[in-house]
Amino acid sequence: MASLDINKLDLYAILDVSEEATEKELVKAYRKRALKCHPDKNPDDPNAAELFHKLSKALELLTDPAARAAYDKAQKAKKAAEKRHRELDKKRQKLKEDLELREGEVFKQKETDDTATRNLAAEVERLRKEGSRLLEEEQNLLKEQIKKGNERIIIDDVAEEIKTPKLKIKWKAKKGDDSNGGYSYDVLHNLLHKYGDVLNLIISSKRNGSGIVEFKDRNAASMAAQFEKGLSENPLTFIWLDGQVEATTTTSQPTVVSSDDTDFESVVLRKMRQAEERKRLIEQMKEEDGNS
Repeated sequence: MASLDINKLDLYAILDVSEEATEKELVKAYRKRALKCHPDKNPDDPNAAELFHKLSKALELLTDPAARAAYDKAQKAKKAAEKRHRELDKKRQKLKEDLELREGEVFKQKETDDTATRNLAAEVERLRKEGSRLLEEEQNLLKEQIKKGNERIIIDDVAEEIKTPKLKIKWKAKKGDDSNGGYSYDVLHNLLHKYGDVLNLIISSKRNGSGIVEFKDRNAASMAAQFEKGLSENPLTFIWLDGQVEATTTTSQPTVVSSDDTDFESVVLRKMRQAEERKRLIEQMKEEDGNS
């Protein structure tokens, strides 16, 4: 494939974003367009490979601050030159160029434009040699998505929230009981952790005998709800709050949800989900306290 003349390309138009787009918006636009024009999905389209190459180069360059700055400067110089040519007719343009040549303005302007173009070329070459970590990650993610046959692209305006399983825990504890019925944070965590990873565990600060646990895995939450009895002298009671596993019609065992179904979404959303789920969990605990 022939090398691209970056200075002749409108990288923002290729990604369909504004010149003020953030890195997050650039990645979002790349995913949306790259999935549609990937050569593996368009074997009969001779232009698919070239467009995909342009998209990849646009993401690679615009997500590197130094390369993007050089590109923006070169484009600004190019647009300024085009504007000057549009505003002047041929006769006036020649007169102006002759005047600028005598005064040295044309030479200075050309030197500035050439410097911007050389800087851009240097940044493009640097990226070619060093490679773009972000571009490599996005392309690997894209290939994996196509391989699985999952054509959904997770973007902010269409993403569905992945709910983690949460259980309300209740036990007997009198008001003012410093031992809280024998259940401290460590006691509860040790009882529940054996079923799987516990993401969050909150014990009510206003009401004894009440808490909320958030598991990473639905099956772990289901097993805890079914089998954990707690202290023999003060049993635990569990109530599903979110992410309950639905039972099948022929067995009492919970339906196992394949991790493949949510693997891609989990990778994309794992960072924002942790903070958001904890915030919701705390708000839910406060609401429970307020209604008690």
